[in-house]
Amino acid sequence: MVAPGGPTARRRSRRLRGGLVTVATVAALAAAMGLTVLGLGAADNAVAGYDASSWLWSAAKSELARVNGVTGRVDTRMQVPDGRGHQMQVVQTDRLLILRDLNTGTISSLDLATLQVMATTKSTAGIGVNIALHENSAFVVDAVQGIVRQLDPRSLTPVGEQINYPPGITGGAFDGTGKLWVAVPSQGTVSAITPAELPENANANAVQGGGTTGGISPKQIRSEAVAEPSHDLRVSTLDDGIAVLNRTTNTLTTLEGEAAPQPVTLPLTGPGALPTRTTGEQIPVTVVDDRNVVVSVDAAVGQRFTVPGEGTQLSPAVAWAGRFYCAEEETGKVYSFDEAGKLLETIEVPGANGPLELEVRENHLFVNAPNSDRAKVIDDHHQVRDVNKYANDILGGDPPPAPPPPPPPKKPVVSKPGAPRAVTASAGNAQARVSWRPAAPNGAPITRYVVEGAGKTFQVGADQRSLEVTGLTNGETYRFSVHAVNSKGAGPSRRSNPVTPTSEVPDPPASVTAEARPDGTVVVKWPAANGQGYKINKYAVTAISAGANAPAGEATGTELVIPAGELTYGSQYAFTVVSINEKGAGSAASPVSGTVVPFTTPGIPVDLNASTVRNARGTIDLTWAAPADNGRPITKYLVKAGGKDVEVTEAKARVSGLPDGTAIAVQVRAVNEAGPGAPATANPRTVGVPTIAGVSVSAADTTSFTVKVTVNDGDGDTQCAVTPAGRSRVAGVCSGIRVTGLTPATAYTFSATATNAAGSATAQGSATTAAIFGVATCKNGQNGDTATYCDRDREGRNGNEIFSGTRQDNDAQVGWARPGTRIETICKKSGEEVYAYIYNNEKRSTWWVRIKWNGGTPYIPWAWLNLEGGDNVNRLRTC
Repeated sequence: MVAPGGPTARRRSRRLRGGLVTVATVAALAAAMGLTVLGLGAADNAVAGYDASSWLWSAAKSELARVNGVTGRVDTRMQVPDGRGHQMQVVQTDRLLILRDLNTGTISSLDLATLQVMATTKSTAGIGVNIALHENSAFVVDAVQGIVRQLDPRSLTPVGEQINYPPGITGGAFDGTGKLWVAVPSQGTVSAITPAELPENANANAVQGGGTTGGISPKQIRSEAVAEPSHDLRVSTLDDGIAVLNRTTNTLTTLEGEAAPQPVTLPLTGPGALPTRTTGEQIPVTVVDDRNVVVSVDAAVGQRFTVPGEGTQLSPAVAWAGRFYCAEEETGKVYSFDEAGKLLETIEVPGANGPLELEVRENHLFVNAPNSDRAKVIDDHHQVRDVNKYANDILGGDPPPAPPPPPPPKKPVVSKPGAPRAVTASAGNAQARVSWRPAAPNGAPITRYVVEGAGKTFQVGADQRSLEVTGLTNGETYRFSVHAVNSKGAGPSRRSNPVTPTSEVPDPPASVTAEARPDGTVVVKWPAANGQGYKINKYAVTAISAGANAPAGEATGTELVIPAGELTYGSQYAFTVVSINEKGAGSAASPVSGTVVPFTTPGIPVDLNASTVRNARGTIDLTWAAPADNGRPITKYLVKAGGKDVEVTEAKARVSGLPDGTAIAVQVRAVNEAGPGAPATANPRTVGVPTIAGVSVSAADTTSFTVKVTVNDGDGDTQCAVTPAGRSRVAGVCSGIRVTGLTPATAYTFSATATNAAGSATAQGSATTAAIFGVATCKNGQNGDTATYCDRDREGRNGNEIFSGTRQDNDAQVGWARPGTRIETICKKSGEEVYAYIYNNEKRSTWWVRIKWNGGTPYIPWAWLNLEGGDNVNRLRTC
């Protein structure tokens, strides 16, 4: 394998995917794997030969698809029960796959050689726990609690002792050499951990319940200061080391191998973002809000470029094979830039409907849209292959309908931030704690807060809204001011209350508990603290999440209810409490509480599309996109339509048995653990009985006519038919039904019918076929025969004779027709045989044609009348 930036570096990277779930396998799928990864002694060779593949998550189908990076095709799909619409963290090596269900916290280990689930375990649900996997080592990183624990990747049992950090760490990914890195914002440090080597029989012992501790433990092998305490840190692991972005000062520090930290200040216009893993020497830093990318190379500022388009739904740019790739969620596009920052290609992922995940794995860049059937694979020559994760030749199934395109983003009005809210200070022993609520960002993200007081100035990360100021003098009064900074500059400051440090501080509460309630609130409780001779006036509560801490509120009693919406639903939080006495002196922080995940009822279903089922009576179809689950997985949807209640688990429903031709009031609600959310509404109509507005006849000829039925189709698929009296029914499209096989010059009545799923309508009409005309034909004798019926046989006679009957009786002659006269016919009748010289005596017939002549209906021999349209006497009806 060839890694970008180095010809021989082998990458083993991790990824974060969308979807939540536990895993079960299907025997048929295991059989399908037989030729590629199964086989006893050959299993390892088979897997090693197939390491250009990656397992991609599809939330809409609740399944994993293994994509061959060389061909871009899916060769295996695996159903994940109960995972539809969930977010899933997926980490993998060539042999192992570990899944973490973000909503339930369930972690499952899958052996790719057998497609069997080897073990499951539980973690705290929500965003804040991370799984890392490298070769035969796995870690679970609880960023909120600051706990890093190694697991046996097969049995998921703990290995050795856990490593503890202060709450609110960030990171938790392996570099290319197998070191796990975490950052500790409260200390301004990063730390490297090497996993414990598992004995060869560890897996067998673990499976039998023996565990794998055995005196071996992971080791913290390096800790480096990269920032001042309480700065915001973001990390990206490298081929051998880590890149740390201090978002408070825009400093990027790289630690590679055993070398000392190498810092460089980047010209960032806002908070920067890093990918989880960076391969090669170029480290792209993306300012999402301004769509700018700044590249660091060898601890120096490299090229800068701008991602086209608008909006802030960008993922951090990823370096790959001499290019940079940046994905845009709103449009489903991936932009490809060369090393100079020139846009080379725009790759579209149709119907992405949400995040695009980019992962460099096994000499390919995999682009996954977890909310759709689409993915892309890009090789190191930048050839792009389209991937259909729902390929019918694998397991079958149609993709969900593509959602409508999102509205164009509105450009915010950007200005300096507002003043921080609720700036408070509490004194301690020779120190003070300053806390504040966030300032209004005013269109540009806050990059840092600046705290001033006690003759000092402190820069604090935007996610670190509390600060311990030490080195103060007891008995002296201090006051602090805080202001926010964004890309437009510094906003106004707000001052705290005055505080006087003292040694007479209360004890902190001995313990803290937290509970997330279904209404979206979180209640934090603690026992009363010992005031050490002074009254406890209040308690200050701090919320800790991954890489962040912020004041959650104050209470005079031993309970604080944090209002719904103040904490992010679906993210993990823990809490500490400080006691503040009547002198304004504050205690140390309490022990950290257990972790909770705030939740409430789901959001309103998105893009509800209600349509008439045109070919079914009293039936409507409903589709929608899943709303925000607000911290708990959506378990079902409740559909109300025209008095009917339907429960479904997918984002679609068909409701039947409704009244005909009626506007149906529809409500769709998503349901999670907290209950049903607010409804999306629509008013589709069912198919109504059609009505006929009119019937018209056109294009009538001697044997046919066309009927147009003007119909109000009642929103249904409507078919029409015409039935002439005494004849068979003729069906067709309502805009034109051709009735054929009719008799010329005949009046017909007919009924026209329009029919759809709801019923039929009928109207009456009439039409008359056109008459057939003939041309009187006569010619002087031929072949020396002077006999003629044209002009010499009788004085004053010139033309073909017309008789009252069907015989050539002179007494029955009623007239004659000059040759070439056009005559309207009525019908035919058998009579005396007549022949005509004009046809060399070949036109001989006993048929006589009744015609319209001088107000009467006499006869002329067919032999003397050349019928228009082919001279076929059988076209005439018999008299």
